[in-house]
Amino acid sequence: MKTVESSAKKIYVALLALLALFLLAGYVPACAPYASWVTPPVALFLGLAYALVFGQPCPKFNKKMSKYLLQYSVVGLGFGMNLHESLASGKEGMAFTVISVIGTLIIGWFIGRKLLKVDRDTSYLISTGTAICGGSAIAAVGPVLKAKDTDMSVALGTIFVLNAIALFIFPPIGHALGMDQQQFGTWAAIAIHDTSSVVGAGAAYGEEALKIATTIKLTRALWIIPLALFTSVALNRKGSKISIPWFIFFFVLAMMVNTYVLSASETGLAAGDFINSLARKSLTLTLFFIGASLSRAVLKAVGIKPMVQGVLLWIAISLSSLAYIYWV
Repeated sequence: MKTVESSAKKIYVALLALLALFLLAGYVPACAPYASWVTPPVALFLGLAYALVFGQPCPKFNKKMSKYLLQYSVVGLGFGMNLHESLASGKEGMAFTVISVIGTLIIGWFIGRKLLKVDRDTSYLISTGTAICGGSAIAAVGPVLKAKDTDMSVALGTIFVLNAIALFIFPPIGHALGMDQQQFGTWAAIAIHDTSSVVGAGAAYGEEALKIATTIKLTRALWIIPLALFTSVALNRKGSKISIPWFIFFFVLAMMVNTYVLSASETGLAAGDFINSLARKSLTLTLFFIGASLSRAVLKAVGIKPMVQGVLLWIAISLSSLAYIYWV
């Protein structure tokens, strides 16, 4: 058994080193063409394939790296964005945020509790993750809800599976529907659960889609705070600690620095571009860690009813947001 675990860890380290090596090779002009295959979907797929074959040899390391590296990557992306342009391009998506967040929570309650009879806390967490920003919302609201570890695991597993699927299928669907950068960025930010896959899908679709998707998604993620407060009051969970996503504020600060400081000189622009480029590469690596967290044990723990709730809710928010983008 120890020999098998040791071999699995060696393969894990080798895959991680290979991805990091090729990502850094992209900075060398002669090697750049050979590094183009390392994209967010490929990194996620490699992580998924590894986890489904070998399990999770380093679960704590995966969890920590995926959490903090994602936050650092998002902040780094801010150094490649202009504050005024980002706010202007994401204005329409922000207008739809209020309706979609509240609507998703209501529909999630109906599907989970009334139709499928899913456990109250599990159903609420799945709805929260779909409405706002996937695992981050669940991790923030779960302690306020005082949910059991099993409820948290099932909700996270459900959202995570759908989140991984979204990164693969959304860009092809967007191209098939003839969506422009603005439309796809808005759709991805609203309909894809987690920030990592939203950014990954936006990056795969185009530069403008990435900027719009990131801005709208992080604006949406701020809803974690009022939702946590609502949960505490409405469900009588007083005294619970509320987790504030501070990295979002640092993302806005990075955009401000890029807009008002770095853009004033060629050297500053070059520095901003380099940080932004590094952030994209670290995001790709983040998706490998996220993929490596999805094992067969996680899939088994999810169960049928929570997954059905997650899928139906996902379809509802995807179709309604498409209708908003095309007809409103």
